Amino acid sequence: MRIAFDHQIFRMQAFGGISRYFVELANNISSTPGVSVGVISPLYINAYLADSSNRVRVMGQRVPEVRRTGRIYRTINNLLTPLWMRHFQPDLVHETYYSRCRLAPKGTKLVLTVHDMIHERFSESFPPGDATSIDKRRAVERADHVICISEQTRKDLLDRVDIDPGKTSVVHHGFSLTKQPMSVGPRSGRPYLLYVGNRGGYKNFESLLQAYAAEPLMQREYDLVAFGGGPFNAQELALMHAHGLDERQLRQIAGNDAVLADLYQHAALFVYPSRYEGFGIPPLEAMSFDCPVVCSNVSSIPEVVGDAAEFFNPDSSVELGKAIERVLNNAVLRQALISRGRERIKLFSWERCAHQTLDIYRRLLP
Repeated sequence: MRIAFDHQIFRMQAFGGISRYFVELANNISSTPGVSVGVISPLYINAYLADSSNRVRVMGQRVPEVRRTGRIYRTINNLLTPLWMRHFQPDLVHETYYSRCRLAPKGTKLVLTVHDMIHERFSESFPPGDATSIDKRRAVERADHVICISEQTRKDLLDRVDIDPGKTSVVHHGFSLTKQPMSVGPRSGRPYLLYVGNRGGYKNFESLLQAYAAEPLMQREYDLVAFGGGPFNAQELALMHAHGLDERQLRQIAGNDAVLADLYQHAALFVYPSRYEGFGIPPLEAMSFDCPVVCSNVSSIPEVVGDAAEFFNPDSSVELGKAIERVLNNAVLRQALISRGRERIKLFSWERCAHQTLDIYRRLLP
């Protein structure tokens, strides 16, 4: 069996959840006897792909991530990928994002993974003219099988795209933040609450700021640390000033997986206020470092975290603040969440994800 992954996500992401998912799939599937895996990506910027297993045949060259050349990279990839696909002669192609047109050889089986329906549910969070929803629909309709990463994502897809439910399956993600923690440098000496990822729109970081601002005792005893997502923007800084928050207690930190591991390991708790997720890996990462999780009770998040988190309504900063206080002030609850988290993460692994995905490939091929 010859399985190919196309260039799309590896051209778009230097780091990121979707590209990590596909590299983990390729690495794990390639260890199966009788299975050959190729990634057809003539020009790519992805760091995970550059470090992938030597069992995976990467057809392409890593190039610098330069904004002004992005369109050139895309054009070159779109021209070369079909030619290199025919040379590799795959039995099945797993498209890595939502291409407007087919890149796989004619007659080859196609699999697509739908990670979420955020563009459809939160269209106001994206620029006017964003064509992701249109491209996604085309990719879904031409695919022979569609993998959804949660039951919630599958439900959202079927609600919005008229396809046969029989050509869809749910395969949960794994998680792989197993780096040795690396110190982030001098600490303030104060405990902190941790937020991870992008902060705009449906990610709902502003509700966390409001909850933090409403609790003077929380401010006196805890800092708030945001990992990733870039420096605080003008709107976030204005909100901080409007609430009288001390910027020295609100820290934005960038770094690699080792830095993130260190932050999880030492955080008082991890807060996940998102209004929508197709899956949501960060809570599992936090659990793997015995960091208690406080998260919203919507979309796929309860499906993923089970009983190993303290929940709140993401539309209420008051409920968010109370949930944080319950965990901070109750040692018995904290330990219960940590213990449940240790059990919960046993249900999710990239090996399991790859095994279930390979089963789908085999069902499609004669």
